[in-house]
Amino acid sequence: MSSRKTALVTGANRGIGLAIARGLSAAGLDVIVGARKFEDAQAAAETFGARAVQLDVSNEDSIEAALAEAGPIDVLVNNAGVLSQDPVLENPEAFDQAIAVMLKGPYELIRRLAPGMVERGYGRIVNLSSEWGSFASGLGGPGPYGLAKAALNGLTIAAARDLPDSVKINAMCPGWVQTRMGGAGATLTPEEGADTAIWLATLPDDGPTGGFFQDRKPHAW
Repeated sequence: MSSRKTALVTGANRGIGLAIARGLSAAGLDVIVGARKFEDAQAAAETFGARAVQLDVSNEDSIEAALAEAGPIDVLVNNAGVLSQDPVLENPEAFDQAIAVMLKGPYELIRRLAPGMVERGYGRIVNLSSEWGSFASGLGGPGPYGLAKAALNGLTIAAARDLPDSVKINAMCPGWVQTRMGGAGATLTPEEGADTAIWLATLPDDGPTGGFFQDRKPHAW
């Protein structure tokens, strides 16, 4: 088996996702940029010599097609996200979308990719979460965002329990990042926000699994 690993990053056409994808490419991985619109994925991938796939994580047919095109994946970064400001009980469509993009989509990708990682004896899965999804921090996110991220944290714990140590799965909080979602007033650049995800995506064999991290340090669930 080639020592060169292949990484799939969802929602990687801009912001933190793009910074993660570029960072993994710089670290020597073959990177596949996933985005809902293929032209967006392709435009981003061309800036640093990566591959591109159309991938709408809320659509199982899109997931199946993207993975069939991508081939074996060693590193999965579940970055795609949506943010609604509506109160959680007042917009069921926003709730459904948040769960589809930030919980069900990652679940379906993990479910499909983990068996190959187990078979090859290597896998790294990184779930982009948020302090807003931390019970210790009061689930501070607006609308269904924090709720979906809390559920993603739960998926991280449950999947780590089921997977062998050779397939490491962790969640992380990038902090307040200067993206379309974070706004121009945020304190971190996308590259700074991506650092912990890149670290988790390239962990050594004795690295952690089943954890929640920020700034490469454990974060309270």
